[in-house]
Amino acid sequence: MSGHLYSGFSAKVRWFVKRFGARELVFLPVRIILSRLVTPFLQRRCFTFHEHEFEYFYAHYNVTWCNERCVEVPIGRDYLKRFIGREVLEVGNVLSHYGASSHGVLDKYERGHGIVNADIVDYQPDRPPDLILSLSTFEHIGFDDDAEGSSGEKIQAAIAACRRLLAPGGLLAFTVPLGYNPDLDRLIEQDALGQDRGWFLLRRGTRDWAEASRGDALGTTYGRPFPYANALFIAEYDAPA
Repeated sequence: MSGHLYSGFSAKVRWFVKRFGARELVFLPVRIILSRLVTPFLQRRCFTFHEHEFEYFYAHYNVTWCNERCVEVPIGRDYLKRFIGREVLEVGNVLSHYGASSHGVLDKYERGHGIVNADIVDYQPDRPPDLILSLSTFEHIGFDDDAEGSSGEKIQAAIAACRRLLAPGGLLAFTVPLGYNPDLDRLIEQDALGQDRGWFLLRRGTRDWAEASRGDALGTTYGRPFPYANALFIAEYDAPA
């Protein structure tokens, strides 16, 4: 069974430097130390996505106040609200870190109460989900593990597997950062992910995100000028007819 490339402390340090740069080995601990001091004093602000206004989400965990999670969490929670009382599966354990949740969670590697450890391409749920939601997880497939083969092909296979699992009338929605996984970037640039709908969010400041055109978002660098994602792609897929 393949595992994370960052299994073990020394491997994790090497992976971290490769993905985020040596400077972040210094800056991340500083942000973590300052986090509990900073977050209570951050001004409440909003951003607009898909013609809806959302409030930025600030949290100490994972320094959410200064990375893409500040917009991903409110967007993810909005999807959950739209599917209250229906079957929901989250691929990649993210939202449970920011509050209680009752939906199903599938995560190949992370261990925890209620988390199913399985690969999405092999997973068979008891009931077909009405919503499959994933926040910044698909970019890791075939890229941050030791699985052989093309990351792009594995991502496409994961998307196809999710769509097959959906209940009639169901929805797959996910976010991914631009500039992190070259194979995924190429698929997005070539419009080869097969999404039914897609939007881009572009980062203009530490906590300043706005919806952007495809042309403005493509080619955005990961980690510059702001730490971590500087652009996000949000994709939706309808259940196959």
